Amino acid sequence: MKEQFFKYIQELQDTITSTLEKVDGKATFQEDNWKRAEGGGGRTRVIENGNIFEKGGVNISKVFGELPEALRKQFGVKEGNFFACGLSLVLHPTNPFIPTVHANWRYFEMYDEAGNIVTQWFGGGQDLTPYYLFEEDATHFHTVCKTVCDKHNSEFYPKFKETCDNYFWNKHRNEARGIGGLFFDYLKETEEFSIQDRYNFVTEVGNSFLESYVPIVEKRKEIEFTKEHKDWQEVRRGRYVEFNLVHDRGTLFGLKTNGRIESILMSLPPTVQWVYNHHPKEDSEENKLLKVLAKPKDWV
Repeated sequence: MKEQFFKYIQELQDTITSTLEKVDGKATFQEDNWKRAEGGGGRTRVIENGNIFEKGGVNISKVFGELPEALRKQFGVKEGNFFACGLSLVLHPTNPFIPTVHANWRYFEMYDEAGNIVTQWFGGGQDLTPYYLFEEDATHFHTVCKTVCDKHNSEFYPKFKETCDNYFWNKHRNEARGIGGLFFDYLKETEEFSIQDRYNFVTEVGNSFLESYVPIVEKRKEIEFTKEHKDWQEVRRGRYVEFNLVHDRGTLFGLKTNGRIESILMSLPPTVQWVYNHHPKEDSEENKLLKVLAKPKDWV
């Protein structure tokens, strides 16, 4: 399974980066291969200063070896080895009318002293962070998510949407990071689902990513924007940074396990503002977004 999934994310990285280069029309992804001293490594691809994408990354990694202390505490074990691989992406467009998007799909195994698999699972999801709300874009993104989920189980979409809404919540701000999508973790083998069933589901979600996002980019990329629009985008990007550094489990896991710092912090936008006690006008488009972020909404 680990070989099967790692081959999949290698191919998915190629598909996503080549498609996004065509969408951007100017910038190309710069590739950076790296190795982890304790075992494994990764292939980081970053795009910057393009026609569409101000900054973005589509990264894959495969790491293995002795369980880091943080994981030993989490799983309540004294020792053990692990394997983990996944693809993680974040795209920050220049135009404030195009939303930021984040996605990742990952697989984990843990072993006993004899090398037998003790536990294995999949995790991942995708979510959208707009700066100006177009309800049809939110509906499109969620419709793609729901369509994929419904092919596998009718309970998946409502369950994983709710998990996403709960997870990408800036508790200290009492607001959502964006308009959500899907988030799932610890998808293990059960009586109902084999590990191959889990693989089939997660890979189909991964394959749907471009369909969920690229049409939104194409629809909004020609909208003209002002410095005021850009200022608002950068204020909201500040909330994105706050979530990633304060709450995000993946970021914190990477920082605690001697992860590669450049790849971990690739998700942060290039320009950000923190404006003291900032409040948009009551009847503004900016405030319309905040009202939606105050409480999760059903988009489909």
